[in-house]
Amino acid sequence: MKKDVTIVAHRGASFDAPENTMAAFDLAWRQGADAIEGDFRLTADGQIVCMHDPTLARTAGVERQVSESTLADLQRLDIGRWKRATYAGERIPTLTTILESLPMGKGMFIEIKSGTEIIPIFRQVLARHEARWPDLRVISFDQAVIAAVKRTMPGLKAYWLTAFKEDEHGTMRPTITDVLSILAETGADGVDAEANVQALDEDFVHALAAAGKASHVWTVDDAELARTMMHRGVSSITTNRPGQIREALGL
Repeated sequence: MKKDVTIVAHRGASFDAPENTMAAFDLAWRQGADAIEGDFRLTADGQIVCMHDPTLARTAGVERQVSESTLADLQRLDIGRWKRATYAGERIPTLTTILESLPMGKGMFIEIKSGTEIIPIFRQVLARHEARWPDLRVISFDQAVIAAVKRTMPGLKAYWLTAFKEDEHGTMRPTITDVLSILAETGADGVDAEANVQALDEDFVHALAAAGKASHVWTVDDAELARTMMHRGVSSITTNRPGQIREALGL
């Protein structure tokens, strides 16, 4: 049984605070998170900002693409009020701002939402924070992004993100064979997978470990599911409620 599982705050403590904001990340630390997770996109003027959606409609109430907006345009927007009036005035943070605020001993999972076009600028930003690389993890659903990260920044840990889906024969895809093949092709250090109890069993986790690959799961707000994933040996659990899950696991 793995008892030293890392608790990762999904978009910060996003159950309580507006996702991907400094308020959510600060609250995550106060709730005892070991690491934060945030989503990152490239702006029209070549800046990297923390935003999950490709548009600003849901969190800022503006029908505009992040990729077609400048940093100055984006930072005029309020992305806190949609969650709660007390968070009015929260702005979209940059990757640099978040990295500079990262407490010593704490980690960060950087989910890249843009394609490989972000990698040259990402490298420039990360080069200024190379001392923190042991605390950083890159994650992406895009296999090409993971491959580019490992090719250009081999010292940085990178995990392939995946969900599971049952095929017409009742088999959960991707299988462990599929996953290991993709990790080998991309050079990924492991997988960050949907916490699916049917697909991600102990054999799955053990096979990854035997291949020298890490296993991480998302997004778990249920205490019983968190306990199951910890018992199966995953390295980290990503959650919107880091304080509650940490307490439920007795960490």
